[in-house]
Amino acid sequence: MPPDRDLLIGGKETPAVSGRTTADIGPWTGKPYARVAAAGPEDVRAAVSAADAALAEWAALEPFARRTVFLRAADLMEERAEQVVELMAGEVGGTRGWALFNVEVAAGILREAAAAITAPRGDVLTTREPGGLSLSVREPLGVVAAFAPWNAPVILGTRAVAAPLAVGNTVVVKASEDAPIACGLFVADVLRDAGLPDGVLNVITNDKADAAVIARELIADSRVRAVNFTGSTGVGRIIGTLAAEHLKPAVLELGGKNSVIVLEDADLDHAVHAAVFAAFMNSGQICMCADRILVHTSLVDEFTRRFTAKVAGLPSGDPNLPATVVGPLVDEAAAGRVGALVADAVGKGTRVLVGGSAPEGALHPATVLTDLPETAELHHTEAFGPVVAIRAFADDDEAVSLANDTEHGLSCGILTENGTHGLKVARRVRTGIVHVNDQSVGDEPQAPFGGFAASGYGRFGGRWGIEAFSNTRWITLSTEHSRYPF
Repeated sequence: MPPDRDLLIGGKETPAVSGRTTADIGPWTGKPYARVAAAGPEDVRAAVSAADAALAEWAALEPFARRTVFLRAADLMEERAEQVVELMAGEVGGTRGWALFNVEVAAGILREAAAAITAPRGDVLTTREPGGLSLSVREPLGVVAAFAPWNAPVILGTRAVAAPLAVGNTVVVKASEDAPIACGLFVADVLRDAGLPDGVLNVITNDKADAAVIARELIADSRVRAVNFTGSTGVGRIIGTLAAEHLKPAVLELGGKNSVIVLEDADLDHAVHAAVFAAFMNSGQICMCADRILVHTSLVDEFTRRFTAKVAGLPSGDPNLPATVVGPLVDEAAAGRVGALVADAVGKGTRVLVGGSAPEGALHPATVLTDLPETAELHHTEAFGPVVAIRAFADDDEAVSLANDTEHGLSCGILTENGTHGLKVARRVRTGIVHVNDQSVGDEPQAPFGGFAASGYGRFGGRWGIEAFSNTRWITLSTEHSRYPF
């Protein structure tokens, strides 16, 4: 078991003022993987104070020096890949392939942030003033509150802090209770070892029972000027409401009810492989995972035959085994929730093609359904587990209607060998992300990432992330004295 971890405040590992700790439970073993400090409101205030004290010096640091920190952090992230494999298997039940993907993307996020530090930021504007210079500039907001999730802990823990830090903000990150080390303390360790100054990034860990109190304390602090949150739509509504109450901008990346659409001109082999990946990568615990596979009627029988055969052969179980594809969900409660969705659907007439049995501990079997009625809770609710439903459609209009039949709007995959056809369909699907001739799961650090409606608002990634965590100011310089009417 790894050593117990304290809070990170002002560059120092600090126990909670109360002395309390909480267990970090491993989903495969069901036993404590580690223990971490259980922060209270006074610890949150101390973390914000440390971030506020470090703000001026970090914001003023020469940009090339800031860039060096991020480039070194990217190298360290890659050097510690095997540590991430062990950490994610123990803490969240992540498979080896998923952990290594986390390392690859997180390193890319850090390098993209490094590039953004020295990229042009601002505009020279036209002005009516004779001899005047008019500028639009972007500057740090201040202290940013970041909420990092557990499901892609190293990717999303890095994403939560990289862009805010790159533009000169300081950050207090509240790590997920289910992955406090991977999504918070590990990311902070990498940046600290790369030379990030004390107090620039602070990490709060807490007991689940205290989550609401910690969130309110952090967002309400007047020194916190912006918020970012990645997680469920239900919690995101609360975070967004708190941020709005205190007039603070927020970036919210929330849940999805994503579709993969297999058009009549798709390559069937490619479509099957892509759809299996979209539905079952990380046991379906990715916000972009496909809950629904929509297949043209001319292909649905053969697609279903091949798809179910492939799913039935997916290795499942111990995430420490290199071949495992479907590992445990984050905890037994999550597996039970998914099992209840499947049982409800079956009770309302859904047919089970693969899997469908009750979970064993945190392990839910890979499950394929069909004939899912609108009365089933799973028709509307994000599965966030290894469950997918297949449905046929007759034409593009029906495919688009089915894909848009959700309150969410995050991602979609459209499988076709005709790019023009795929692009026409893509323009009609109401999601923030669409991949033509690919599946729904994709992430690149230079691209705008996010959804709309119940999938949230604002964007991470590229220049859009930089804009989200910086303040636009208008500055003018007059080289001639103006004349006034009085």
